[in-house]
Amino acid sequence: MPADANPSGDIFGGWLMGLMDLAAGNAAGRRGRGRFATIAVEGMKFHMPVLVGDEVSIFAEVVSVGRTSMRIEVEAWRRERSEEEMCLVTEGVFTFVAIDENRKPRPVPPL
Repeated sequence: MPADANPSGDIFGGWLMGLMDLAAGNAAGRRGRGRFATIAVEGMKFHMPVLVGDEVSIFAEVVSVGRTSMRIEVEAWRRERSEEEMCLVTEGVFTFVAIDENRKPRPVPPL
């Protein structure tokens, strides 16, 4: 939406990064069966802008699991409304730690 963009019509990187964090959090919660907190974001790369009106698809994949944490690779792709081709626009690695009801680290359940 226009409120999420700069005067040139490019979507704010922080808005896109927030969606990527949500996608990574969903992947962490499914794999770890519970609550997780973001503790780090590495290697964010913004390859090209997302424009107002573009469709954005976000894909997240768990790439490693430790005792209480996991790393998740996330990609954001854009598609112009009138096109079929999708383009990679942003990627990064999000690290999450599993937390219990007291917000203390807890073990990630085995597969």
